[in-house]
Amino acid sequence: MSQHPSFKTGGGGIQMKRNVMKRYERIDILKKSKKWKEGDHVYGLPKTKSE
Repeated sequence: MSQHPSFKTGGGGIQMKRNVMKRYERIDILKKSKKWKEGDHVYGLPKTKSE
């Protein structure tokens, strides 16, 4: 059985921009904009734009 073309990686993997960030990435962005400080909750973070 063959693989669908959308699942194949063409020489180096997927080069698309991700639109979902990990929690630590969101915290880094919030730290830069001074909307999060050490000791704040890591759950229920506000939405952030990906770079």
